[in-house]
Amino acid sequence: MAVACLSGAPSTVRAENPIIQTRFTADPAPMVHDGVVYLYTSHDEDDADGFRMLDWRLYSSTDMANWTDRGVVASLKTFPWAVQTNDAWAPQVIARGGKFYLYAPISIAGSPKNVIAVAVADHPAGPFRDALGKPLVGPADGYFDPTVWIDKDGQAYLYWGNPDLWYVKLNKDMTSYSGPITKVQPRILDYQEGPWFYGRSGRYYMAFASTCCSEGIGYAMSDSPTGPWVYIGPIMEHDARATGNHPGIIDYKGSSYVFGFSYEHNFALTPIHHERRSVSVARFQYNADGTIPNLKWWDVASAPQVGTLDPYARVEAETIAWTSRLKRDRDRDYSWAPGVTTDQDDRAGVYVTRITDRSYIKVAGVDFGKAEARRFMASIANARPNSSIELHVDRVDGPVIGVMKVAATRGSGWEAQSTAVSGAIGIRDLYLVFRGDGGSMFDLDYWKFSR
Repeated sequence: MAVACLSGAPSTVRAENPIIQTRFTADPAPMVHDGVVYLYTSHDEDDADGFRMLDWRLYSSTDMANWTDRGVVASLKTFPWAVQTNDAWAPQVIARGGKFYLYAPISIAGSPKNVIAVAVADHPAGPFRDALGKPLVGPADGYFDPTVWIDKDGQAYLYWGNPDLWYVKLNKDMTSYSGPITKVQPRILDYQEGPWFYGRSGRYYMAFASTCCSEGIGYAMSDSPTGPWVYIGPIMEHDARATGNHPGIIDYKGSSYVFGFSYEHNFALTPIHHERRSVSVARFQYNADGTIPNLKWWDVASAPQVGTLDPYARVEAETIAWTSRLKRDRDRDYSWAPGVTTDQDDRAGVYVTRITDRSYIKVAGVDFGKAEARRFMASIANARPNSSIELHVDRVDGPVIGVMKVAATRGSGWEAQSTAVSGAIGIRDLYLVFRGDGGSMFDLDYWKFSR
């Protein structure tokens, strides 16, 4: 099990599962747009025992190894008519006509049943706004986990459901539907929840969380977007380490990827099961007949980095391949764990904060080029005296290319601070290792190198 510590996080240039370490994330919904993978997730609160979910978050990547926290893109407050205390469950976002539509299951006051809401934005990162002021579908039992796909003829379909699978045809406005709400019959073998519907090469796929509990990832195929569906088998077998699951599948830069989640970070902190989940990704290749191979679990299956990161452009500090935020400890509130996290406020959007001594950020596959980098600059705020950033390559304890002594800052304003570097050449994994006295040493907004 990969748990970061100062003396040895993985160093191969691959996505390191779970790919998000700074928060608990679940229900991955990847979308490719303009060469970027946008990964929408639900979010388990740090103190969750059962499901406690208030908002939806976004991460993005162009190389499948480094992921940038884009913050909260929607929350229960987006739908003021919804119950505000819980139930921000599995979302999916799709683009159409220059707009981006977020479908999410929520609860409404006065009803024990679920509904599906829709929000719209002008950009993948939002902000999303309530499109209807009321549910798109529902309320009814099991009306959650929506998945949406627009077929080649322009017809959009919305599927959802646990334990039954339902669908409806969406109109072109993506906020209304025509025709009946239809239940898929017979039920797909091993289907439980979390459907992910898409078409590819003339075939249609329905991936899903397989029968609880534990849950793996299974899938069915059809020659039609509305079935009949033929169960094919598991993408990942049922695994006792996961009582739940939720797939998301995309093609990106010539390869195929499946996302899902595990409880890896929860069990890194405590032996007690909580609904505190973590998203992972694995690359796969379709078989010649269009079927999907049976993959290993997330501790074996992963994805190689595709492309490199440019250190001479501004790099958001919350761009992370791996961070040392986690440690093994007895059962504690997740927010207690030493290391790095990201927060959001009015000063700089998302940035790295609560930085502690000996914590670090790894950025994978940084391409310094053939000419040496000569200088490192970082945007710093709330800095206390006696802090520094050590810049290591290859390993967390690898060669040091520079050390930036962090000068104390005045108040909460952002200041550019820099230091000379040497030995930064070629494609290297970069580690920003933080040193100083105790915790909350400074905040870090972005960094970049120069020649």
